[in-house]
Amino acid sequence: METQPIPGRRPFLKTIATSVAAPSIFTNLVAASNKPSPSNTITLGCIGMGGHGTKYNMKLFLNEPDCRVLAVCDVFRSRANAAAELVDQHYEDGSCKACYDFREILSDPKIDAVVISTPDHWHVPIAKMALAAGKHVFCEKPTYCINEGKELIDAVQSSGKTFQIGLEDRSLTHYHKLVEWERNGAIGDLYHVEVTMPVGSIKPYAPPAPVPDDLNWQMWLGPAPDHPYTKTRTGAMNWRYIRDYSTGMLTDWGAHLMDTAQLAINDPLSCPVEVKAWGHEVPAGSESDIPAVYDVHYRYSNGITAHVKNSVGAEWMGQKATIRLQGSKGWVEVEGWRGKFNASDPAILKQRYSAEQSKHWQMPPSEHRNFLDCIRSGAKTTYPVETLHNLSTTLHLGLISMDLGRSLQWDPSRNRFVNDPSANKRLGRTMREDWKKA
Repeated sequence: METQPIPGRRPFLKTIATSVAAPSIFTNLVAASNKPSPSNTITLGCIGMGGHGTKYNMKLFLNEPDCRVLAVCDVFRSRANAAAELVDQHYEDGSCKACYDFREILSDPKIDAVVISTPDHWHVPIAKMALAAGKHVFCEKPTYCINEGKELIDAVQSSGKTFQIGLEDRSLTHYHKLVEWERNGAIGDLYHVEVTMPVGSIKPYAPPAPVPDDLNWQMWLGPAPDHPYTKTRTGAMNWRYIRDYSTGMLTDWGAHLMDTAQLAINDPLSCPVEVKAWGHEVPAGSESDIPAVYDVHYRYSNGITAHVKNSVGAEWMGQKATIRLQGSKGWVEVEGWRGKFNASDPAILKQRYSAEQSKHWQMPPSEHRNFLDCIRSGAKTTYPVETLHNLSTTLHLGLISMDLGRSLQWDPSRNRFVNDPSANKRLGRTMREDWKKA
């Protein structure tokens, strides 16, 4: 089944300005006769070829027989070239194009969908531009700020294209079973979720340094404020703790465990209505400016509470990423990422439910497989854009409360804090326009 084209094609810049979607055009050559014909192959462009973009997202899409990676892109030329070589080795040809400006991928009519694995500050801007260019979008979490989530919802809905978050938990047995036991009453009525998070690393200040020859630094910065290049700034566990580019481990690892938490909580408003958070002061002389250690309390409209914490002194990944669901009749948890099941009563862990019995959906395929299936069917993905917004919003609430040092009331229906102008000033960001000249 072919993806459904939307009539009309204009030059790329006009497309971005007017949000006119491009038709899907499939012209890739397929070498082996047992592979899908060109007209049935979903063509991909991968943007952001760091470790996760290459070794996880691109790798898993390469393993799907009904799609083909046509182009890869990174602001580090060496990364783009290395990723293109991996694609060519997989397909046993030299057809993959290495790009250094994501706009080249968005303007390519042969590409049906993009896979965005960039730092967080680029997620929504590239996703919106891709949707306006007529591409389906697979995008890593989280959003950079709360307002961007709502903007992205509007962009997806107006485009008619398929959107999927790069988040795997709903397709992992550990977290699916956790929610299934809760939904089917194994622990009674849920009243609290306890989440323990790993602690990231706070990096010391690094002085400005010459920009590497293969890096387009201004394009890496993109909409973020201009800043001199430093040797540590572009590392995945470094930019995540610099507010210009991300919002810390709470929104990164938190997206995994809090997605499972919010599925179990099943609040009709999808987000908490109250948050109170504390963050450990960032050490002086740090390049980072986001607390690595925190304690966050949420309350939902249905009365269920959630607590997210980590502790001082825990090294990176030394503290297990654990989630516990506490009910009126007992509790169940996963200790460690994809780790050990524990329960107040071991008999809970032996309970099984048929598809007809279970009050929870059946475990879906991986987010990569589901994305391709939904492009073909037009169905909603496992992780739609609304989930990205609600999940990221919950985590951003924690950081904003941490910053202000007080509890906050949230109105999910209005996407605003209740009678709190100072908190509402933190919903969006000002984006730099100079990146467009890079």
